[in-house]
Formats: sequence, C-alpha cells, structure tokens
Amino acid sequence: MRIVFAGTPEFAVPSLRAACGKAEVVAVYTQPDRPAGRGRGLQASPVKQEALARGIPVLQPQTLKSQVSRDALRALKPDLMVVVAYGLLLPQKILDIPEEGCWNVHASLLPRWRGAAPIQRAIEAGDAETGVCLMRMEKGLDTGPVLLSQSLAIGEQETGGQLHDRLAELGAQVLADGLGLLRAGIRPVPRPQPAMGVTYAHKLDKAEAKLDWSQPAAVLARRVRAFNPWPVAEAVLAGERLRIHGAVAIDAPAGAAPGTVLAAGRDGIDVACGEGALRIRVLQRDGGKAITAVDWLNARRDLAAP
Repeated sequence: MRIVFAGTPEFAVPSLRAACGKAEVVAVYTQPDRPAGRGRGLQASPVKQEALARGIPVLQPQTLKSQVSRDALRALKPDLMVVVAYGLLLPQKILDIPEEGCWNVHASLLPRWRGAAPIQRAIEAGDAETGVCLMRMEKGLDTGPVLLSQSLAIGEQETGGQLHDRLAELGAQVLADGLGLLRAGIRPVPRPQPAMGVTYAHKLDKAEAKLDWSQPAAVLARRVRAFNPWPVAEAVLAGERLRIHGAVAIDAPAGAAPGTVLAAGRDGIDVACGEGALRIRVLQRDGGKAITAVDWLNARRDLAAP
C-alpha cells in the first residue's frame, strides 16, 4: 500500500511513524520552512525532520491548487493520502487522486470542535472528555464521515500541551488501527457526522491570552490551562504585566474589586475575579523565565503576607 503523508507540526509526527509501520510512505508533504528562533533562520517542520531522518522524499508546495501540484501527486500513484495537521486546504481535485481517498486524523470527537484549535478549545470550554477521529476527507472543513474514533478524559488540571501530547499518541494509534484494517482488505465503515452538536475551534489569537479579571475565576483558570504552552495567558497584577503559566480557581467572598490581590503567600497569589478568585501558582515576568508565585513575591515585598 502506497501512502502519501501530509502534516507539519509535532502533533503529526507520531502518526507519520504509525503510517511508516503499516505501509510504504512514498512521499511526505509539509509546509515550507519558516523563520524561527532569535536568528530568524529557516527551520524545517517537525514532520520534515522526521521524514528526512527516514529517507522519505519531502515536498513543500505553497499551494495544492495548481495543475503542477495535481500532476506531482498523481505521479506518486498513492493508494491513500493521510493528512494530519497539514495546514493547507486540499481541493476536491486533490482529494480525488488517491484510490482509497484521503484520511484525516483530527483531535476531537467530531462534530464537536471542527477547525484549527480543537485541543485548546476543549479545555477552555470545560469539556470533560475529548478524543481523536479518523475521518474520510471531504471538501468542507472537517465535515467528512468518521471511520474510527477513540475518546479520553481531560484531566482536571491538564494543560493544552499535556493534552496535545496524549492526543498525538492516540491519533497515531487510531490511524494504525485504520491502516491495519485496510491492509487486511477491510474498509472501515464511514459514519456521517450528526447535524447536531457542531462547534468550531477557531484558531488561537494572541489577543485572547489577556485575562479579564471581571470574568469568573473558573473561566480564567481554564484559559490558563488551555493556553499553556502557547500563547500563554497574560494579566496585569499589582501594576506589573505577567504571563500566567499555572493557576486554579478557588472560592472567595464577593465584594473585592476584580484584580485585587486578596492573599499572597506560600499557596500562591489569590486575585479577586468577577466570581471567586484565581490562585496563581506559576508566572513569568517580562524577559524572565517561569517561576513560582513564591519566588515572585520575594521580589515584591509589598505584596507578601506578614
């Protein structure tokens, strides 16, 4: 079975490994190299690095809409194309080329959280569970029928980064299961997505990271978790702009103005919110690294409890 794999970020690497274990990956499509780091030098995507280490040819087109792109894919004679967080839209003429179509590994239980940031949006919304779907691709955004799926519970204090890593491995497992069935001559039965329950996981925007103390503490705590490790929640506290890496919601009596420091000590820094309080445990000053609230208080004696 000849597979063409399309993916870009770290999330897709376990799935690429799974594909290599089940079939012949004849080529890898990934996003063009991007400037990264302080020197802004061009950097290959994690998927490209994995492909090169395995000796797999890599293609990095700017678009898949041209006749040249279609001819290049057709020349690979793929039985199947596997797409995992690739970052480019696949036109219908591309989807039609592989004999078995195109499969997509998506990090949510569709139709909930179609779109670009399903992992973070699930945490932000307070979902108790999420999962991975192996979907047969259509032209619409994550609208295709589901072939296989697996769910998992979201931990009470799980961050976006931690859930990302678990779902990446689960996605590889689901893909391996699907490819195993196909190799055995069993095509997974496509299940159309229900019309009810559709939600969209819009792309993360750095502007969203700014915490508004007038919101309930539970909402802010989920946002802190969801936006770790990127874009990382930000807030102004005691006149200083900080990035918040770790925090939990706690009960607090009403009355204090949102943004007021209610307590500061070994347990953290309790900040009044529109409802309850946010206990900040890990934070980061401008130009610094992530530190505990206690370490920050050592530099802010005006806030430390006696």
